[in-house]
Amino acid sequence: MSSTLSTPTSAQEPGGAPSGFEADRSADSFGATVRAYVDRVRGGDLGALPAILGIVVLGLLFFALRPETFLTPRNMANLADQAAPIIILAMGLVFILLLGEIDLSAGVVSGVCAAVMAKLLADAGAPWYVSVLAAIVTGVVIGLFTGSLVGMVGIPSFVVTLALFLGWQGFTLRLIGEGGTVPVRDPVISAISDKNVPVALGWVLALLTIAVYAALQLNRFRVQKARGLAHAPLAVVLVRIGVIAAVVVLVTAVLSVDRAPAVGVVLAGIPYAIPLVVLLLLLLTFVLGRTSFGRHVYAVGGNAEAARRAGINVTRIRVAVFVIGSTLAAISGIVAAARLGSVAPGSGGGNTLLYAVGAAVIGGTSLFGGRGRVRDAVLGGLVVAIIANGLGLLGTEAYLNFIITGGVLLLAASVDALARRRAAATGH
Repeated sequence: MSSTLSTPTSAQEPGGAPSGFEADRSADSFGATVRAYVDRVRGGDLGALPAILGIVVLGLLFFALRPETFLTPRNMANLADQAAPIIILAMGLVFILLLGEIDLSAGVVSGVCAAVMAKLLADAGAPWYVSVLAAIVTGVVIGLFTGSLVGMVGIPSFVVTLALFLGWQGFTLRLIGEGGTVPVRDPVISAISDKNVPVALGWVLALLTIAVYAALQLNRFRVQKARGLAHAPLAVVLVRIGVIAAVVVLVTAVLSVDRAPAVGVVLAGIPYAIPLVVLLLLLLTFVLGRTSFGRHVYAVGGNAEAARRAGINVTRIRVAVFVIGSTLAAISGIVAAARLGSVAPGSGGGNTLLYAVGAAVIGGTSLFGGRGRVRDAVLGGLVVAIIANGLGLLGTEAYLNFIITGGVLLLAASVDALARRRAAATGH
């Protein structure tokens, strides 16, 4: 029990799951760290490797099939807009999946919250900030209700959220009306999808992001070394900083190119959805990795009974993760409404939930609980969005999108199950 509930060190992801090169800080050289990482992969600890390989392979495949359109700045901006709602919804599901629970209602909850916002904007004439706040509060209340049924009453989350999946769709239908739509024309809300960060400001934010990340990584290395704690070699820290810097610079450079289809119109800069996703990623990563609440989430996901005996309020943790999940569902619904420009009775239904769960699992979050990170939602969300975007460019029929995405999700779940079996067999 002590190994399950001990405070995670920098050598491990909270909950005991190693995290890439970060997982072996006792190695005294770059080569030793690489060899240790390879050994862990062979032992079944794949982490985010499948998702990263998926992004690379899919990107190369669609580039080879549609070189004139896939990697263009315009399509990259469209890809970011497509991925943002899925990624944000998946971020909330990561917290729930870490406990080994599921929320089948998360997609339709995003639709309910978006409908509340849209009705306040269109019918009540409320300002955007009041409407957005109302949508988020709706998400919090729904999360409290769901979490209470699961954590306090003890109803299995599958049953509760399946019932709410049906019930909240009826609520949205009653709110909007059958066959109706509510337009979302507020310029601030629409700007999330339609507008871009000015190019100069985008570069400032990119360089600031790199500087802050580098400072945090180097400071962690300095503190760990000064205190005699296990730490990664400086070379590994510098490589990690270099990789992140290269990705940030590349994305910023591509999106800073004018992508307007017409002459005389300038369309350049990072879509506002990207800074929003990055901000949520940083905030939620801090919550999971640097707070006692995050450690308790991993502890409950690893062994709920051991966590209870150690004094952790398991019920409160269960309620809290559903509140976080529904709150992020509300934000996802707002972003989706901004992208579509309206809210309909079916908003958040259909395949929204399946794509979000798929994003979390494909990114590396375990369906069995206890292992996952917020970044998994980002990586998996990009995989799901690349599949949809690439197949759309190829002009394939819709059924192929469903089949291929379902196949990728099944493959990710199979890899998760096999990796856990392999890890248990090798003692990792």
